[in-house]
Amino acid sequence: MKNQTTLIIAEAGVNHNGDIKLGLQLIDAAKEAGADAVKFQTFSADALVSKNAPKAAYQKQNTSNAESQYEMLKKLELTEEAHHILKLHCDAVGIQFLSTPFDGVSADFLLKQLKLKTIKIASGEIATAPLLLQIARANPEVILSTGMASLGEIEQALAVLAFGYLNLNEKPSVAAFMQAYYSEAGQEKLKEKVSLLHCTSDYPADFNSVNLRAMDTLKSAFGLSVGYSDHTQGIAIPVAAVARGACIIEKHFTLDRSMPGPDHKASLEPIELKNMVTAIREVEVALGRSLKIPTQKELDTKAVARKSLVAVKTIKSGEGFTAENIALQRPGNGISPMLYWEYLNRVACRDYQVGELIEA
Repeated sequence: MKNQTTLIIAEAGVNHNGDIKLGLQLIDAAKEAGADAVKFQTFSADALVSKNAPKAAYQKQNTSNAESQYEMLKKLELTEEAHHILKLHCDAVGIQFLSTPFDGVSADFLLKQLKLKTIKIASGEIATAPLLLQIARANPEVILSTGMASLGEIEQALAVLAFGYLNLNEKPSVAAFMQAYYSEAGQEKLKEKVSLLHCTSDYPADFNSVNLRAMDTLKSAFGLSVGYSDHTQGIAIPVAAVARGACIIEKHFTLDRSMPGPDHKASLEPIELKNMVTAIREVEVALGRSLKIPTQKELDTKAVARKSLVAVKTIKSGEGFTAENIALQRPGNGISPMLYWEYLNRVACRDYQVGELIEA
């Protein structure tokens, strides 16, 4: 995936709390903030989690301890009809609709009914090989989050995707996946279709766990576009990630951090999201083109801020220039101080008054 500017994904996730009206308001807020895309999560609690699965620590802190993870997620499901409404609203206001599927039925719905051209794969699904294979066989672009994953696990996931993209007829196996991954055609497909997101799967993530330099490692190891999915508080880290070369930024947001739900407390509010987008766009402009040349405004300043050879005593024609009768002073539109020694003892070709620029 190649973007001239950073793709900014406003992660609504489950911050709609199962309410379609909140979902629509989140879309409007993401658009108002200037985000490029707004992302939801598509899942069936019955397919995603067993009824006795424990909650994550952050989920326990932010939701009722009395309910199970299944009960929590069941309340956060979106119906297929709700997805259609949200997608249509995104189309109407002019923002890209994205979603993360957590099971095969959900992936099929996003790809075949909503006809999404890009699928975001969550960090938790990076080892779910059947889901990865199903998605790749539909040939969408993939944004793959890599939280909790080692380089080896990321390579395995990419191998499954490569196998799926190539639509090979042979039986899926680890050996077949790796053969597809190391093939020239497989590598070309991955470069064409897949972007990786560095991510720390903690909510909120401490700054000392972020490790933005891992983006460099991902790019070096896999040769793919690399972005960053942020779970820290505030906007400093995603902005820094763009300065380090992230081509995609994903950030959770909510209408109100005080709302009940597992993800609200680690999310930006709309004005903060807007500030993040603005800061990222400013950084993009500031990054420039890598050429080290003076700007036109610098050239104007250069004449004022630099120095030239200047007469500090009256000098007669035929008299030699010395350290006593010339000095280095502003402005800088005369002879460069770099030639100072070249002019010592050189003979003046005309008379100079104090303050006049020495001429060649």
